[in-house]
Amino acid sequence: MDSYTNLITNSLGMPIWLFTLVTIWTLVWTLLALWKAARKKHIAWFIVMGILNTLGILEILYLYLFSNIERSKKKLKIPKKKASKKK
Repeated sequence: MDSYTNLITNSLGMPIWLFTLVTIWTLVWTLLALWKAARKKHIAWFIVMGILNTLGILEILYLYLFSNIERSKKKLKIPKKKASKKK
């Protein structure tokens, strides 16, 4: 196991503690965003965030910007007028 961590740190050029911190940071934001996307039934967002690794950037944008856009669109719906029947 020690050789695996040495391989990672040597390949990336960063200490293991920084690699661990970045991994935990990404994991937390990804899980929060996936949870919210699943609850709102945003399938496309769920798939994209599950596949892409953006170090939490896409996930933070989704949580604070894009997930709220859908809610505001629903508030702005204008009810359709019923067509009157003419005889």
